[in-house]
Amino acid sequence: MRYERPQTIEDATALLANADAKSFLLAGGTDLLVRMQNDDFEADLIVDIKSIAGMGNITETGGGFVIGAGVPCAALSENPALFVAWPGVVEAANLIGSTQIQGRCTMVGNLCNASPAADSVPALVAANARVRVAGPSGQREIAVLDVPTGPGKTSLKKGEIIEAILLPKRDGRAGDAYQRFIPRTEMDIAVVGVGVNLSLDDAGMVQSARVALGAVGPKVILSDKAAEAIIGTKLEESVLDALAAVCSDTSSPIDDKRGTVAFRKQVAGVLARRAAQTAYTRAGEK
Repeated sequence: MRYERPQTIEDATALLANADAKSFLLAGGTDLLVRMQNDDFEADLIVDIKSIAGMGNITETGGGFVIGAGVPCAALSENPALFVAWPGVVEAANLIGSTQIQGRCTMVGNLCNASPAADSVPALVAANARVRVAGPSGQREIAVLDVPTGPGKTSLKKGEIIEAILLPKRDGRAGDAYQRFIPRTEMDIAVVGVGVNLSLDDAGMVQSARVALGAVGPKVILSDKAAEAIIGTKLEESVLDALAAVCSDTSSPIDDKRGTVAFRKQVAGVLARRAAQTAYTRAGEK
């Protein structure tokens, strides 16, 4: 196995583009290093991207926030401007693993693992976040929603690296939230996760919304019907009931030892209610 620590994104993409199939990126390493302990793990190349300029930076721009691929999740809550703008995204990222893991794990790693139960991904999808992808042919931007294509699979091409997550600028009265259900109190993966992002007009009506469901399909589900259920309302009880029903119906989970289809569908509705209420309260406070 060969280990490389390139200094530029161009060198990193070139290494991956010219490598055999068994090549891996190392950013936080909280998943990769565990996999490397398995007897059946094989790798021809490990590319460590932590020395590349900008990978560990959170930058606020006129268009929002640029979060480097190497930024550990623990650093997100230490950025006051980011936490004020996107508390749901930060809270979702801070649910990944233990305190010790938080010092190393990254949202980009969580995204690229392409687990249907990833905590940060529904919150990012609800936020309409995008990623900047670097590859042998240059840079491109795609929606976070379009990165995972199924369990353990992404749309990234050979030699491509996600170098940053792009969160849009917040204007006016807007708020987001993420809720999940897990069997234990800590350090477990989501049985269901729901991210809600919304904005209000001057009268307190929801004028725009995005609702994303995690762990109830092969990838995150962005539900337009759920958003439509709350737009033009003040989240009255009947509206929340309608939202819960839509999210339950939209979910397409599986039966496994962690939860049945019926249970997951019910929980999706419950969590959607809670996340929407929290996002609405946060928006109203601005």
